[in-house]
Amino acid sequence: MKVLLKQDVKGSGKAGDIINVNDGYARNFLFPKDLAVPADAQTINNVRTQKAALQHKKDVERQRAKELTDQVSGLTVKVKVKAGENGKIFGSVTSKEISEALKEQYGLTVDKKKISIAEPIKFTGITEVSAHMYENSDAKFKVEVLPL
Repeated sequence: MKVLLKQDVKGSGKAGDIINVNDGYARNFLFPKDLAVPADAQTINNVRTQKAALQHKKDVERQRAKELTDQVSGLTVKVKVKAGENGKIFGSVTSKEISEALKEQYGLTVDKKKISIAEPIKFTGITEVSAHMYENSDAKFKVEVLPL
C-alpha cells in the first residue's frame, strides 16, 4: 500500500515521502497515530505541487541573495561613534549599527545576524567585514568608523 508520511517515521522515511508499506503496518500503526495518509492521485499531485513551490521559493531566495551580495560587495559603510583622544571608541561597533548604516546610506537591508565581525571594532579607522547572505555567497565590505 502506498502512503504519504505526515511526519518522520524512524526506519520508514521522512515527512512528505511517498513509500510502499504493508497493509497491516499502515492500518494498525501509521493511520491510527496520524503519521501517514493513503497516497491517492490527488495526494501525490498535492505533494509534487508543494515540493515544486518550495523549490521555486528557494531559487528566488538564492537569486535575491546573490543580487544583494553583488550590491554590498566592495562598499564602504560609514559609522559615526563617540571616541576618545587616541581614537579608541566607547564600547564597540556592533553588527546592528552596521546593518542600520547600510540601510540608511545605501538603502540595502541586511540582517544583523548575517553580518560577521572577526574581532570587535574598538578603534576608529577602516575594518573589513563579511556578511553571509546565503549558501556559498558571502559579501565582503569595509566599515569606516568615524569619530563624532
